[in-house]
Amino acid sequence: MNFTGTILLVDDEPHIRQFIGHLLRRTGTPLLFEAGSGEEALEMHQRERPDLILLDINMPGLTGIETLGQLRAAEPECIVVMLSSLASRQMVEEALALGAAGYIRKDTPKDEILATLTEIIARCCEAANPAEPAP
Repeated sequence: MNFTGTILLVDDEPHIRQFIGHLLRRTGTPLLFEAGSGEEALEMHQRERPDLILLDINMPGLTGIETLGQLRAAEPECIVVMLSSLASRQMVEEALALGAAGYIRKDTPKDEILATLTEIIARCCEAANPAEPAP
């Protein structure tokens, strides 16, 4: 993955943040912010304006779905990828309906996590910067 933007990683479990953070740092991700709750994620987003947000769904307090809704209300263009050990069809559909760019299960092999993130980033960058029509 050749991503040069900033990433906000949000998960209430420190060992998950450590694992995903380590995985992303190995790819050369230049700047990674971490938050342990939805409330902290909203504050960090306001302050740092990350290019990509990896957001856990199942968190105490403000859930990932609630956090996603508030993030998208504050900045409709923000790229949010949901991370969760839950993958019910209803949960995925709800996250996508609220504007999540994708959904990754935490038990996905690390190579697949990176491939999925690479695809989502490429798709979102392409949508933000469409190629100019040929003359």
